[in-house]
Amino acid sequence: MAGRYHWSGGNRVELLVEGEQFIPHMLQAIKEARQLLLLEFYMVSSGNVADLFIEALIKAARRGVKVCWLIDDFGGRQFHQQDRELLAKAGIEVRLYNPLRLTKLTRNLARDHRKLMIIDQKLGYIGGTGISDEYMREKPAEGALAWHDIMLGVEGAVVSDMVRLFARQWCLCGGEIPFNVISPNYTRVGDAMSRVTEAQGVRLQQIKHSFVQHINHATDRVWLATAYFLPVFSVRRSLRQAAERGVDVRLIVSSLNTDHPWVYHASKRYYQRLLKAGVKIYEYQPAFLHAKLGLCDSWVSAGSCNLDHWNLRWNLEANLEVVEPSLASAVEMLLRSDMEESKEVVYEQWRSRPWYQKLREAGWSLLCQLLLKIR
Repeated sequence: MAGRYHWSGGNRVELLVEGEQFIPHMLQAIKEARQLLLLEFYMVSSGNVADLFIEALIKAARRGVKVCWLIDDFGGRQFHQQDRELLAKAGIEVRLYNPLRLTKLTRNLARDHRKLMIIDQKLGYIGGTGISDEYMREKPAEGALAWHDIMLGVEGAVVSDMVRLFARQWCLCGGEIPFNVISPNYTRVGDAMSRVTEAQGVRLQQIKHSFVQHINHATDRVWLATAYFLPVFSVRRSLRQAAERGVDVRLIVSSLNTDHPWVYHASKRYYQRLLKAGVKIYEYQPAFLHAKLGLCDSWVSAGSCNLDHWNLRWNLEANLEVVEPSLASAVEMLLRSDMEESKEVVYEQWRSRPWYQKLREAGWSLLCQLLLKIR
C-alpha cells in the first residue's frame, strides 16, 4: 500500500514480551545513548516505571545527550507536575500533543496514540506500551489491572523512517529539530524486511489498508490480537471472507479483564457473523490483553493501532511491518501461548447466553454507535 515510508532490507527486529522484558531493555538503551533520545508515548503516568525513565533520561541529558519527549496531553494527565519540572530542570524538552481545551470541542478527541523510542537514530522501539506501572505485569500499581503487551526492538535502515515519523510530529507540536535526520545508509544488521505504517485519523489509514490487503491475500493463516475489538467493516468483511475460503482465522481479544468493560460488551455484536464464517475467537483471561499484533502467513504487524472505529477516526498511530521467518516464528509462539491462556468462544454456547447479557451488550453497542457519530 502507498505511504510515506517504504520497505527496506537488512534490518534486525526482536520481539519483546511483557514489561519485565522490554522496560529493562529500553532503560539499558537509554543508558547507552550518546547523542540523541526521541520518545513519543500516549500513556505516561507518574509511578515506579516513570521514575526509572526520568532518572535514566536525566542522567543521559547530563552527559550531553539531547532528549526530546512528545507526550499526548490526555494520555499524560496522570504525569505529575513535579516530574515534568525535574525533566525541564535537566534540559529535557517535553512537548504535549493537542493540549485539552474546552473551546476545542470535538478536536479534543484527536490523540497521539503512538508508542515509540529511538536511540541515536540507530536503535528503535515500537509497540503498545506506555510509561506506566500497569505494564509491569508482575508488579502492577496497587489496585491496578496487569497489562499484557509487547514491543519490537529494531535496528537497521527502517529506524530512519521512525525518526522521520517522530520529527514530523515534533515540529507540528512546536518543537525544533536539533539533529540531522540521517539518510538510510545503514549497514546490514539482520535479514528482516521492514517498513513503518501509520494512521492519522480519517486522513491517512495506511495501517488499516495494509491489514485488509494482507488478510485478503492470506493463504494459510490470519491471527490477530487486539485490545479493543470494535473492528471497522472492511476488516470484519476481510476476516469473514478469509475464513470462508479456508484460511485459519483466529482472533485473540480481551476478556472482562480490561480497562473498558463496556467495550468488551459492545464488541459482542460482531461475534455472530464472524463465528458463523468459521473465525475462531479467544478471550484472553490472565490479564488485560493490550497487545496489537497481527500475523498473516509470514507477515507481521505490531504497534499501537487496534483497528477499531475510534482509533482509525481520531488517533495518530504507528505500526511496524516485518517479513522475517524467525520473527514470524516468535510471534506464532506467543499467540499460541496466549490462545492456551484464553477461553474460546464457541458459537452454540455463545448463542445460548442469557437474555440479560444480550440486553447489556445491545445497550453498550448502541452507545458505541452513537459515539461514533461524533464529528
